[in-house]
Amino acid sequence: MALVSWVRGRVFNFVHRNNLVYNTCWEDPRLDRVALEIQPHHNVMVITSAGCNALDYVLAGANHVYAVDMNPRQNALLDLKKAAIQNLEYEDFFSMFGKGQLLDFKDTYKSQLRGSLPEWSRSYWDRKIKYFRPRKKRSFYFRGTSGAFAKVVNMYVENVLRMRPLVLDLLDAKNLDEQKEIFEVIDRKLWTGPLKFAMSRDTTWSLVGVPRAQREHLEKQYSNGIVDFVQDNMRAVFAELPIQDNYFWRVYVTGQYTEQCCPEYLKPENFQKLKDGLVHKVSTHTDSVQHFLEKHDGHPIHRLVLLDHQDWLTDKLYFALENEWQAIANRMEGEEDARIIWRTGGLNTDFIDEVEITHNGQKKQVGELLTYNQPLADELHVKDRVHTYGAFRIADIAA
Repeated sequence: MALVSWVRGRVFNFVHRNNLVYNTCWEDPRLDRVALEIQPHHNVMVITSAGCNALDYVLAGANHVYAVDMNPRQNALLDLKKAAIQNLEYEDFFSMFGKGQLLDFKDTYKSQLRGSLPEWSRSYWDRKIKYFRPRKKRSFYFRGTSGAFAKVVNMYVENVLRMRPLVLDLLDAKNLDEQKEIFEVIDRKLWTGPLKFAMSRDTTWSLVGVPRAQREHLEKQYSNGIVDFVQDNMRAVFAELPIQDNYFWRVYVTGQYTEQCCPEYLKPENFQKLKDGLVHKVSTHTDSVQHFLEKHDGHPIHRLVLLDHQDWLTDKLYFALENEWQAIANRMEGEEDARIIWRTGGLNTDFIDEVEITHNGQKKQVGELLTYNQPLADELHVKDRVHTYGAFRIADIAA
C-alpha cells in the first residue's frame, strides 16, 4: 500500500507541477458574488486557477484582487488574459478566449501580447501560444490536463457511444422538461463498464485536479464511491438546473463559449470595463496561500477565496493546513470585516474546525474563530451550475 500511495502521489505531482491544469475556472462566481458581498473597499485574495473568477470579482466591485497560485502556468494564463484585454479589440479577444482559437495567433502574440507579459509568463507563452492555433475540432479548452480529459470524454461520447447530437440537443434545450427528457436517454446509455472503471482511477482524477485525499472524503460518504457522486451531480446539472446559461459545461462539451453563454469577463460590456482600467486591479502572485499572507504587507485583505484546496492538505500535508490557517488568523487579526469561502469534495468540513492555531497568545481550534452562514451556503450550493463539489462554506472570522 505504501508503494501504491507513493505512485499516486508521483502521478499527481507530475500532472500539477509540469502542466497547465485548469484552462477555465470550475467554481461558480454567481454564488461567490452573493456569499462575498463585495464592497468597493474590499481587497480579495483568490487561488488563481484559470483567472476567470479573479476578473469577475473586480467586475463585482472589488478594490483589488490578488490571484495567488503555486503553479506559475495558472498565473501565466491570467497574465495572458490581462494582456489580451489591454491590447486586443473585443472580436479578437472573444475569438481567443471565447472560441479558444485565434487567427494569426503567432503574429498577434508577438506584436500585441508578448510585450505586456511578465518574464516567466512570456517564456511560457513563447512555447505554448500554439494552444490557440485554429484547427478543426481543436480549441484551447481542450488543452492542459483538464482539457485533455474533456477531449477524451468527448471522443468517447462521439465515437463509442455515438451520442454527440443528443448531447448538443441537451445544451440547446429550451426548458427543464426538455432537458430532463433528453438527459434520461443519455444517462441510460452513458454509464458503461469502461467509463465506471475509468472514473474509479486515481490517474483519471489527477488529470482534472482532484487529489487522492479529496476522493477519500467522497468514498467515505457514498456507498459506491465517487461514481455515485458524479452521477448525482450530473443529474443535478442537466436535469434540475436550467442549462441555458451554464457556460461551464458548454465549454467542456463544445470547446467554446457563445456570447450569450460565457463568463462575465467575456461579455462585450464587461470587456470594455476591464479594458478601461479594472484589469489593473488584478495582480498575479506565484506562491502558496500561507507564504503570500505572511509576506503581504500591502492593503488589508477582507475576503479569502480558497477554492477546494483545503481537501488536498488533510492527509500527509496536515502541517501545511495548520500553517495556512495560522497565517489566515494572523493576517485577519484586527479586521472587522473578514470573510472566507471555500468548497469541499466531501459533505462536511469538520476537519477545518479541529485545526489548532495560536490566536491572541492562546491555543485555539479554528472552529472557535469562525462564524458560519450555513443556511446561505446551503441555499447557494443547490444552485451551483458546476456541481462538482460536495459542499460550500461561508465563514466570517473573528477579529
